[in-house]
Amino acid sequence: MSEQKNAYMYGIGVLKTLGLAFRHFIETYIDDIRFWGKRYRTPEGIAYRSSKDVKGVFTVQYPDEKIPVPEEFRYLPFLIYEEKDGQIEYRCTSCGICAKVCPPQCIWIVRSTNPNTGRPIPDPAEFYIDIDVCMNCGLCAEYCPFDAIKMDHNYEIANYDRQFNVYDKAKLGRPVSYYASIRPINYQREEEARLEAEAIRAARKV
Repeated sequence: MSEQKNAYMYGIGVLKTLGLAFRHFIETYIDDIRFWGKRYRTPEGIAYRSSKDVKGVFTVQYPDEKIPVPEEFRYLPFLIYEEKDGQIEYRCTSCGICAKVCPPQCIWIVRSTNPNTGRPIPDPAEFYIDIDVCMNCGLCAEYCPFDAIKMDHNYEIANYDRQFNVYDKAKLGRPVSYYASIRPINYQREEEARLEAEAIRAARKV
């Protein structure tokens, strides 16, 4: 009796699963007709298929389609530089805090020195990050006192050569405008704080 009951329950379960798959199959075509070409490869279509109201196929067709990432999404770190009078100036002062707080110790910094005095210059000669070791924790960006290192949104970094997995200063560099484009809210907040700090310093000098 129990074997017949189990067989009956398993049979009902299989039928329910097949029915659910068939329903999604039919609803996919219904939604395609309803959206009429706007369900795929459009921001509206991707947002709809990421919502709780989706019907039919809800899989994003990567890499043709990509889900927009939130502002606080973080992947690999990058270095911010400013362009002044045609020259690139990195915010990094090679203080080494990011390398000290990095849990997997994947950051290496080579400090610059003045050839005449031998004293350090607040600009790194070399800056390396081994992205194979990086755990994307964001501590380097959080502890940087100069807002010189931030977390990127770019997660498409696959390649066929392991030598390219150690990023140098040139490959890590991004302009301030890039940071403002991927993190506009954070950028605006930081700029307001920077202007306020500059105003306080100017008032103290007076």
